[in-house]
Amino acid sequence: MEKQINNDALNTELNIVYRYLIKKGVPRADAEDAVQETAYKYLRYSDSIRSSKVRSWIIRVALNHYYDQCRKNKKYILNIEEKIIEAQQDHELPDLIVLAKERKEEFSKLLSKLKPLYAELLLLKYESELSYAEISQLLGMGNSAVKTNLYRARKKLLKLYEEAQQDER
Repeated sequence: MEKQINNDALNTELNIVYRYLIKKGVPRADAEDAVQETAYKYLRYSDSIRSSKVRSWIIRVALNHYYDQCRKNKKYILNIEEKIIEAQQDHELPDLIVLAKERKEEFSKLLSKLKPLYAELLLLKYESELSYAEISQLLGMGNSAVKTNLYRARKKLLKLYEEAQQDER
């Protein structure tokens, strides 16, 4: 039986997962529920989790819990409205808020056209700001595979963006 991570390390990992879920567009309440359920499952099954794979296990359990809840409730909500309300509270100009919302929607559409792996890699690298090593540990891929797939994902995203810009003209 491998050594369990301590409470502070678990809290750190759960905070990373929470921030990742929020940046992925999961509503705050759902992200909190997923993290809480993940913490419970970790405490329950910690003996069977390899310590080198804790973060990837925690993220996978949290995502699976969220997806299960979405299927049960038949809802797929992004927290764009919540971000707009937060921005209004910061007294941003309405036109800036609308532009930010449009950019977010356009980016979400482009991401949805990518392979799921590519979208996941882009979100982990640029939204969650994880290093290549952290991403490779999380997804169980080699460091070079992460770099190669990220390169391909960026290239494909750029191609989709350029096509969208040409379609608008």
